[in-house]
Amino acid sequence: MSRPSRIARLPPGVREELQGWLRDPGITQTEATERANELLAALDLPPVSRHSVNRYDLRMRQAGRKLRQSREVAEAWIGKLGAAPSGQIGHLINELLRTLAFELSLSLQGEELDAESRPALLEQLRSLSLSTARLERAASENVKREGEIRRRAAEDLVAAVEREGGEGHRVSAERLREIVRDAYGV
Repeated sequence: MSRPSRIARLPPGVREELQGWLRDPGITQTEATERANELLAALDLPPVSRHSVNRYDLRMRQAGRKLRQSREVAEAWIGKLGAAPSGQIGHLINELLRTLAFELSLSLQGEELDAESRPALLEQLRSLSLSTARLERAASENVKREGEIRRRAAEDLVAAVEREGGEGHRVSAERLREIVRDAYGV
């Protein structure tokens, strides 16, 4: 695996300052690089190049763009499925978790795993895996429970109509509405 980027190896305080300067539309990359190099010089550390700052900034902007797109897609689907059965929303969440796992694996390409970072990554992957499994189990249970509720409601409705109409008798539309209201509590 490749070495972490020069920016990733900066002291956390310097990296945070650099990130803030790069987000500020009033500061150019060149100015951000110069400011970061001033901080590094004060710490007696080697400077960063404009190219490494540019690569870092591009990577962060791409990650931000992907995150915004993921949020927009999730909001659109949840807005559309808000009134839909919970099973569909569970499928959406499952798909979002799969996308997150895929993006995590992509982000790890080019990053070096060392003895210090490996346990944290493994813990994140384990948590993601457990969350996905639990979500899948809960979604399955919800679908089964919903089916059972519908089956019982239908049976109760049929029984109520049969009691009301008896053999050979008809039930009026208004009485049927009352039976449905009583059965479903609406």
